[in-house]
Amino acid sequence: MPHRTILDPADAPAHDAFVEKKSEFIGDACHVDSLDEALAFVERIREMHPKSRHVAYAALVTDADGRLMERMSDDGEPSGTAGKPILDVLRANDLTDCVVAVTRYFGGILLGSGGLIRAYSTGASMAVKAARVADIVACRRYAVTLDYAQLGTFSNLLAGVTGEQETADFTDCVRVVVIVPMGECERFESRVREAFNAAVVPEAGDQVLRAVG
Repeated sequence: MPHRTILDPADAPAHDAFVEKKSEFIGDACHVDSLDEALAFVERIREMHPKSRHVAYAALVTDADGRLMERMSDDGEPSGTAGKPILDVLRANDLTDCVVAVTRYFGGILLGSGGLIRAYSTGASMAVKAARVADIVACRRYAVTLDYAQLGTFSNLLAGVTGEQETADFTDCVRVVVIVPMGECERFESRVREAFNAAVVPEAGDQVLRAVG
């Protein structure tokens, strides 16, 4: 499955544009968690450009079961000349959980099928290049109970395995939930045992995906 994603949110998408034979092509890319979010983003772009001729797009999203879902639209351009080139850019960059929309203001000169494919591909590529892209890493979630005096040492250990704290509950002790890359789990558990003389034992939980970049 694709192993990278775009971090830019829908309210601040990555953005770039160019002109080809008097037609302006504007690329916008952002992170989404569902195809519904992707469609909503495309509608927002369409509303921002009411005088544009076309807003073609492609989206790739991974569902809860790890299945890759896709959607694309040529938005009135000849079949296969707009949505598919954008989708091909997403696939070529191993991207998921994102959408790219390419808006076209028609300049009066026909580009032909080959020209359209190149233009929409270029618009998508420029948007992706402008985006903040992160690797998607498989991680294990852990729950850990600590004394307050142990928290600093534990935080340093977590940083040493590129882990990340998700939540923390402060009562008479500290209950934290963290995620650790799968490749670092064994080292993480070993270091925690050694640092606290086995008095602290991380409780392994489910596997999750995390964007790192």
